Amino acid sequence: MSDPVSGVLAGKAVLVAGVGPGLGQALAVRSAAAGADVVLASRSPERLEGVAAQVRATGGRAVVVPTDLSDAAAVAGLVDRAVTELGRLDAVLHNAYHPPGREALLDAEREAVAAELASPLMALELVRCSAPALAERGGAVVVVNSMILRNRLPRFGAYRMAKASLLALARGLSIELGPQGVRVNSIAPGYIWGDAVEASFAKAAEQRGVTPQTIHDEIAAETDLRRLPRPEEIADAAVFLASDLARAVTGQCLDVTSGATHH
Repeated sequence: MSDPVSGVLAGKAVLVAGVGPGLGQALAVRSAAAGADVVLASRSPERLEGVAAQVRATGGRAVVVPTDLSDAAAVAGLVDRAVTELGRLDAVLHNAYHPPGREALLDAEREAVAAELASPLMALELVRCSAPALAERGGAVVVVNSMILRNRLPRFGAYRMAKASLLALARGLSIELGPQGVRVNSIAPGYIWGDAVEASFAKAAEQRGVTPQTIHDEIAAETDLRRLPRPEEIADAAVFLASDLARAVTGQCLDVTSGATHH
C-alpha cells in the first residue's frame, strides 16, 4: 500500500516548531515523507539531530536550528535561517506549548496561569516573523491545539484558557493573512497513543489495580472508531492542511480524535 501522504508536499519547505518526542517528531518525519524539506526547531540539539536523521532517511533535507521558541529574537533568527538555508518557506507547523498545570482555575496562582498564557504568544511571534516569507509562496500555518477545547476534564483550567486563546489567535491570523494568500488552520488532537499516554495509562492502572489495557479500552470506548490515534495519524492531518489539497481551507480547527469529539 502506498503512503497516503506521498508527494503532497513535494517541493515545499516546512518549518516544524516544537520538535519533541511523539507528535513533534511525527510532524517532521511525515512532512518529509510527503516530500518536503524540513526545518526542525526546539531547545534540544540532541533530540533535533535524532529526528533529522529520520527525516534524511526518507530522502528529505533536514535543517536543524536549536531555538528557544519563547525568545522573540531567537524566533526571528530561526525564520531567517530557514529561508536562507532553503530559499523559501511554504508552511509552518506550530507544536510548541507550555506543559499544562493540573489545577482548578480558582486554586491556581496568577503567575502559573500567566505562564500558560504565554503559549499563544509564542505562536503569534513565530507567525509574525514567518508571514512575509509565507506570503511570497501562498503558504500555510497549522497550529496544534488540543481536545481540551471540547471536553470537560477538570483541573485543566489555565490550559483550557491557553488553548482557547490559541484557537482565537489562529482564527484572527486567518482573517489577517488570508488576503495575502496565507491559510491558517488548527488541529485538535485528544489522547495520542504513544509513549507518554502509555505511561500515564500504566500509572492509572497501577493505582486502580487493573491492567493498562483496561484503561485503554475504557477511553477508546468513548471514541467512534474504538481506538486512539497514533502520532503519525495526527501529523498526517497537519500535512493535509499544509498541502495544496486544502488550498481552500482556512480559519478551521480539525478535531483528530478518532471520533471522541464531534465539531
